[in-house]
Amino acid sequence: MDVRQGKYFFTADVHMGMSDDPHGVREQDFLDFLRSLPQDTQRLYLLGDVFDFWIDYKSVAPRGYVRILAALADLTDRGVQVFFYPGNHDWWVTDYFEKELGVKVVKEYCTVMELDGKTICLGHGDMPLAAKGKARLIFHLFHSKFWIAVLRAMPVRFIFWLARTWSASSRSKHRPDPDITTTGLYKFADKFGRDRAAAGEPPVDLYIFGHIHTPARAQIPSGGELLILGDWSAGPSYFCL
Repeated sequence: MDVRQGKYFFTADVHMGMSDDPHGVREQDFLDFLRSLPQDTQRLYLLGDVFDFWIDYKSVAPRGYVRILAALADLTDRGVQVFFYPGNHDWWVTDYFEKELGVKVVKEYCTVMELDGKTICLGHGDMPLAAKGKARLIFHLFHSKFWIAVLRAMPVRFIFWLARTWSASSRSKHRPDPDITTTGLYKFADKFGRDRAAAGEPPVDLYIFGHIHTPARAQIPSGGELLILGDWSAGPSYFCL
């Protein structure tokens, strides 16, 4: 795979393990991408839903994705900093990625940093769900330590069956909005920028999120640009600086 030159790479929503990809095309595309990153790559940001479902256990790892996990370990071994921002499909990551692969797991909904001379805000992009009625309840339930403990206490096969059923149901109800300015992420970024200005903090130049699955870019009224990463359903999707 020919990967564009850059030092900082961002991707999201690979959704490996989806039932509509029985031949593992997404996994192979993602593996090729990881193996093709330039030698001078400094950081890789995985902005959530890399897996269609993932949960850590204390003494075992979910079956599959061995080559992907090995490729991530190879990247960290060669000095690339890899950051994993879990999404709503793979939030139940605990310490496996950090201890076994050297991947830094970031559980904040979004973080702000300086990269390549720009102030950048990163996250999976499901933060607006935390502000809606029924979605808010589900969001906080899925992110609770109690729910994680309940999941781990269930039979593994049942958990993965339940996850695939929920995932398929969620996708069937999802309808991408062609107008990014009407999305919760657009409104979130605008308010985030206004709040930073009121606090005397430097403005954000670029917001990078996934979750919506439809690639898009838009200027934010309070300043900066919003970049939505696409998913991997039609092939590799990433952004680099």
